[in-house]
Amino acid sequence: MEVEIKFKADRGVEERIKRIADFVCEKVEEDVYFNSPVRDFRESDEALRIRRDGEGIRITYKGPKVDEETKTREEIEVKVDDYGKAIEIFNRLGFRAIRRVVKRRRIYRTGDVTICFDDVEGLGCFVEIEVKSDDVEGAKRRVFEVARALGFDPSESIRESYLELLIRDTSTSGA
Repeated sequence: MEVEIKFKADRGVEERIKRIADFVCEKVEEDVYFNSPVRDFRESDEALRIRRDGEGIRITYKGPKVDEETKTREEIEVKVDDYGKAIEIFNRLGFRAIRRVVKRRRIYRTGDVTICFDDVEGLGCFVEIEVKSDDVEGAKRRVFEVARALGFDPSESIRESYLELLIRDTSTSGA
């Protein structure tokens, strides 16, 4: 399971991250999200994407969120070697590309906790704190602890994905 919480970045947060975690890498991630021809992922709270970044190309399925406090959900990921052909396969099977999400991501790590400082095109900067673990409650405790160490209140985390935030912003701005 992927146990994750997210916050809008505030002034100085990256300096606070550097005090408690080690820098891992920086990369640009380009995601294309799809909707299914047989069910609406917005209604089922699922996600299907193809991601291209400096480490390769991956297809990711994300199941529905499992609690009201976090963005915890099942995540299944597989590597592929051709971005364009992966998109073409989905298109031929009737999946429809619904949105592209691009972000510059700086990744930090402390123990088994990954902290990402994301600058998302069209949205601004965010902090994601995550642990991948089958021990969901233990992972939640760890991400909440790191959030508090960074000055965030875990009860104020953003449960929407970047895709959901972009779609919401587009629909409310009249674009």
